[in-house]
Amino acid sequence: MTPIKRSRIAVSLIFFCYGLCFASWASRIPTIQQVLQLSEAELGGILFALPVGSLVSLPLSGFLVARFGSRPVVIVVALTYGLSLICIGLAPSVVLLIAALFMFGLIGNMLNISVNTQAVGVESAYNRNIMAKFHGMWSLAGFAGAGIGALMIALSISPPIHYTIIAVSILGVLFYSFRYLLPKDVNTDPDKPLFSLPDKSLMVLGVIAFFSMMCEGAMFDWSGVYFKKIVAVQEEWIGIGYTAFMIAMAGTRFVADTLVHRHGLKKVLMVSGSLTALGLTVAVIFPYFVPATIGLFIVGIGVSSVVPLVFSVAGKSKTQSPGVALASVSTLGFFGFLLGPPIIGLIAGASDLRVSFVFLAVIGAIVAILSGKGVK
Repeated sequence: MTPIKRSRIAVSLIFFCYGLCFASWASRIPTIQQVLQLSEAELGGILFALPVGSLVSLPLSGFLVARFGSRPVVIVVALTYGLSLICIGLAPSVVLLIAALFMFGLIGNMLNISVNTQAVGVESAYNRNIMAKFHGMWSLAGFAGAGIGALMIALSISPPIHYTIIAVSILGVLFYSFRYLLPKDVNTDPDKPLFSLPDKSLMVLGVIAFFSMMCEGAMFDWSGVYFKKIVAVQEEWIGIGYTAFMIAMAGTRFVADTLVHRHGLKKVLMVSGSLTALGLTVAVIFPYFVPATIGLFIVGIGVSSVVPLVFSVAGKSKTQSPGVALASVSTLGFFGFLLGPPIIGLIAGASDLRVSFVFLAVIGAIVAILSGKGVK
């Protein structure tokens, strides 16, 4: 096996471990809420600590990767990420849970930037797009983490033990992967600034990521509500739209790179935005079980590849080092992910949830338009 093939496998495994830890945390949120006797409002406020930690880490992540290289950053934060997962499970109070979630978000995003920088290097060696496949491993791990979480709940295994099992289980995979990480990042230049505002091309990519992640974040938080209140399905089917969305998103990421190779980045991004708009439009016009499920499946296809493809282009920036460029684009995208759900809530409160989904359809159309005009 060639060294670069080993590096590709190593980076893929780290993406999987990253996704598994995050999904493991998410799968036990109801249990933690019950143990600490939190109301929905209290839980919502506490959960905000995680994205705040992620947001704080963005400039720090870019600086550390640019200063020291992605390999040492990946090694340190990948090991620490599992430890921070255990701390969440062990948190005996609201204050300590907030602190643990803040660190989980901060460390998680540092891992996100650094391992994506490694992915940019591997992709450069292959001389073709493979970034979406790395993100597909993260999505695949999401299904594995959700399944393991359901099993742990069924077996009445507490979150601290569950999280410890996950953290210990991934150690062997991580230590294997660390051996084959790229020793040096591509596109590094000591003359490139460690801090700088994104140039015009990076700004366009960041705005595309912003709008796409706004739709993605809304699907995570509001698809179940839409099926409950608008589609009016039975209780056990509330999650079907979200499941269809996730299956489509994970599956499409494994073929997106091939589509880019055949049809070009611009066309794939334009189609992605168009599919996002189409899927949401279908769900709005036909708010019934089958067409709404198909609509969200189409949305999953639409949003699946935008972020990994945008990251791929940002990592090849001529004006910034990969870590700084990824942090710049990721910052804008992350704001979209944060703002999407509350904006949908505000629109729904002022009018109707279907109107909110129409707004998201317009956002998808904007992604297609920006991709057509701003991507080379």
